[in-house]
Amino acid sequence: MKLVIQIPCYNEAKTLPVTLAALPRRVDGFDVVEWLVIDDGSSDGTADVARSWHVDHIVQHGFNRGLAQAFMTGIRTALDRGADVIVNTDADNQYNADDIPQLLEPIRAGRAGFVVGIRPVYEASDMPWLIRVMHKVGSLVVMKASGTAITDPPSGFRAFTRDVAGRLQVHNRYTYTLETIIQAGNSGIAVEPVAIRINGKKLRPSRLMSSPYSYVAKSAVIILRSLLVYNPRRFLAWVAMPPVLALVLAGVLWFIDCCRLSALVVLGCSALALFCTLLIAYPVLVCRGAYAGGGDPGGGASGTA
Repeated sequence: MKLVIQIPCYNEAKTLPVTLAALPRRVDGFDVVEWLVIDDGSSDGTADVARSWHVDHIVQHGFNRGLAQAFMTGIRTALDRGADVIVNTDADNQYNADDIPQLLEPIRAGRAGFVVGIRPVYEASDMPWLIRVMHKVGSLVVMKASGTAITDPPSGFRAFTRDVAGRLQVHNRYTYTLETIIQAGNSGIAVEPVAIRINGKKLRPSRLMSSPYSYVAKSAVIILRSLLVYNPRRFLAWVAMPPVLALVLAGVLWFIDCCRLSALVVLGCSALALFCTLLIAYPVLVCRGAYAGGGDPGGGASGTA
């Protein structure tokens, strides 16, 4: 059995050595443990640092393609290199590498094909209340959209079997974390949460959450788009139901001859909203297989063994 631990990187020359120093070279249940670094167009010599640490596989993007596509490049490369199980971690040493065996336990036991490490995010005393609330609300939305019990969807500390990894697709540049959970949950893949630890000292600030409002907006788009691709019926139930109910309300107001002007306004707005929803959803509803099939959205990758 071969385990490949992959690390997507973008300008991580300073933090990567700390992360690599903590990674295991032996894990119970696996004959081979290899490391894979995906350099997403870095300009600080990240790939050179990886080579100096004798990383087994290094793949370089010719330009920055975003975290989500760096993740998918890693998945494809790990599969090409014969991985039976893939662990994904971050280059900023946020996750405690000693928990990798714990992360792999549900896969080794045959209970799950996709495992997500759940951080003790609410134990952090310095966590701003706004971030805390957004995390809780966002987690509930993703749990509802995916039908899973993953209470920390943004966590990048994950493990996948070869079969599950080969089925994963990501259709955005921003992040892989939310879309892959929604896809897995709506595709019948067994997804299991595992409590993990995080390292206390932050080596750098988060790049995904430079602005909480931007993060929420982008995440909302990803959730809705993912739901549309992988469960269009639920998408329509979520997005189309409000204008449908508004249409019913307008009809009732009109029927009882009360507030007909208001009824016309509600009727017009709800009909327009319903039309826009169906217009957006139509390409996916009629060509769902092509959308779900995914694919490599761009070139520009080179690799070394």
